[in-house]
Amino acid sequence: MTEQFAEFKELKDIDKTTLISVLEESFRSVLSKMFGNDDNFDVIVNPDKGDCEIYQNLEVVNDGEVENPNKQISLSDAQADDDPDCEVGEEHTRKIDFAKFGRRAILNLRQTLASKILDLQKDAIYTKFKALEGQLVSGEVYQVWKREVLLLDDDKNELLLPKEEQIPTDIYRKGDVVRAVIEKVDNTNNNPKIIVSRTSQNFLRRLFEQEVPEIHDGLIVIRSVARIPGERAKIAVESFDDRIDPVGACVGVKGARIHGIVRELRNENIDVINYTSNPQLLIQRALSPAKISSIRLDNENKHAEVFLRPEEVSLAIGKGGLNIKLASILTEYSIDVYRDVETETEEDIYLDEFKDEVDEWVIEALKNVGLATAKSVLRTPRQELIDKADLEEDTVDNLLAVLRAEFED
Repeated sequence: MTEQFAEFKELKDIDKTTLISVLEESFRSVLSKMFGNDDNFDVIVNPDKGDCEIYQNLEVVNDGEVENPNKQISLSDAQADDDPDCEVGEEHTRKIDFAKFGRRAILNLRQTLASKILDLQKDAIYTKFKALEGQLVSGEVYQVWKREVLLLDDDKNELLLPKEEQIPTDIYRKGDVVRAVIEKVDNTNNNPKIIVSRTSQNFLRRLFEQEVPEIHDGLIVIRSVARIPGERAKIAVESFDDRIDPVGACVGVKGARIHGIVRELRNENIDVINYTSNPQLLIQRALSPAKISSIRLDNENKHAEVFLRPEEVSLAIGKGGLNIKLASILTEYSIDVYRDVETETEEDIYLDEFKDEVDEWVIEALKNVGLATAKSVLRTPRQELIDKADLEEDTVDNLLAVLRAEFED
């Protein structure tokens, strides 16, 4: 019996208790087909040795009164079967040699066992990879088709990389090692299908976690990610330690950390910005390198109107509209860009130019509410400056006087 299922003895991802249960269930299934039921059988499985012992429990009856040989045994037969002291009414246990049931029974057992083991393996694969959704995985290119690429991980599990989950500039050859994230795991008809992605936002997140120890250790957190695969990406990060510059940590010395990620993403440009819960400031940072004049927000509808100098508009929109599209994804605000018409005829001045006359904290307070230029401040009602920027009346009056004096001069 050992050689009949020894090949199942060391199965990956299946614990010993489950394996014993499956082996017993398989034996009982075959016994039930042969004897009508398996109620009076004991099946003892020893997977370490790769063997199984089967015992049939029979009721001892008087000679000539056996009605069901599968349930009963005559007294003389029981005494002859190594149980000389048995009596009528007692239970006689007989050891069964399964191999004597013939080749057909053994083949039936083998098929039943193989089917159950295969189902167990599929369940184990599905459970394992379902728990890993969103995590980074590596696989070797095994086959390249027109619509997808088949990868094999270290355990020879199949990973599918569909065309739509590939970076447009990716080129795959058999034997290449490819990194991706597990996007989803399907289990239709108990047939696990592991889909991986290189275009997912999670792929960028996991690469940063791998390359930046501070992110892996939880000292820096990725607040938001926006990606147009193969083209450009923006990522907003925040530090829980005031001593750590989150942007600097992500970029690394001379760009050492981010360069590895850029290469993995086929030279996808990545902008790393400091996250803030202030939507005006976040939008301002997300539209970098453009410098905005002012912002009007509709927080209820998540909409922003951004005003810029004419020469800044193209920077805000970006090549092919990429910059403004990514900024919208990153901030979760729909963004409309407008020319600041008042600055077309008269030059505006950024507030940073007034640091000699205005305290820096006042300038930052104004920038935090979307006011980055002198003209945008002068156009804003005095009371609104007091309320929105949380400034004292005297501070606002002094500020307005400084700004007006600049333009009067």
